[in-house]
Amino acid sequence: MGLIQKIKTQKFTWVNITNPNSASIEYLRQNFDFHPLDLDDCLNETLRAKLDEYDNYLFMVMNLPIFDRKTRVISLSEVDIFIGRDYLITINSGKLEPLKNMFESCQIDESERNKYLSDDVTFLIYNILNNFQKYCFPILNHISKDLEDVENQIFSHQEKKMVREILIIKRNITNFRRSVESHKNVIKKIGDMGHKDFMKNDLQIYFKNTLEQSKEIWESLENLKETVDVLHSTNESLISFKLNSIMKTLTIISVLIFPANLVSSIFGMNYNIPFQNSPFGFYGAILLIMIGMTILYLTFKKKNYTK
Repeated sequence: MGLIQKIKTQKFTWVNITNPNSASIEYLRQNFDFHPLDLDDCLNETLRAKLDEYDNYLFMVMNLPIFDRKTRVISLSEVDIFIGRDYLITINSGKLEPLKNMFESCQIDESERNKYLSDDVTFLIYNILNNFQKYCFPILNHISKDLEDVENQIFSHQEKKMVREILIIKRNITNFRRSVESHKNVIKKIGDMGHKDFMKNDLQIYFKNTLEQSKEIWESLENLKETVDVLHSTNESLISFKLNSIMKTLTIISVLIFPANLVSSIFGMNYNIPFQNSPFGFYGAILLIMIGMTILYLTFKKKNYTK
């Protein structure tokens, strides 16, 4: 069920809609003059971040990373934002902790309301974006720590166990990159919206700072991507080296037992063989096998095949 909550100040109203459904979208349709396509986007998943400009409002879509501590998987959660002269409307799934905590704190804590809602809607949207980015940095640190653990275990002869860990980290980095990749353009656009009478020009410097933070997050993700790719290659190389070593050992063993196969095949033929009826024939065959295996072993050792 869609939950509609409001915080009203002297300058604007913040409407937060959690788990939007047809009823909550109908509420927006009746109370605001929004484009039907924007309302449809609020019910359907939008895979890319965007900022659409209209005469009397802005419509922003962002996909933000969510880290599940139980599954250790990063997924994306969409937030849709309508920005108008006297309102800010946020529509989300309720899984975005920075937005959820910020709204709840403004509901119950007067000091938090004064911190975030004392100015106009431009200052609030800046703080929302800033909190989104602050939420990203601990996730980056967590990924970095996971990579350090993987690196240590790779060189502690845990290559096979690390295959799954590396793939989990690579998936998390990929999802994170999908989230951040298009945010830079959206933040840059909203920082250039000073020509709107409901967007303050003097906050452009703040949005520039937010844009720089977005670039910093992207650069960190690029470094993490390069690191995990190197670790993946290193881990695959170590596994391949071990497999090659095993195959080399099995090959040497199979060649060493070749004399035994040869002698046993000869003595298994259905015609008379010298020394076949001798009481020492069996021991003679064993001696031939041992001599053949010794010659092959010494040959391999001389050519360093056994190392």
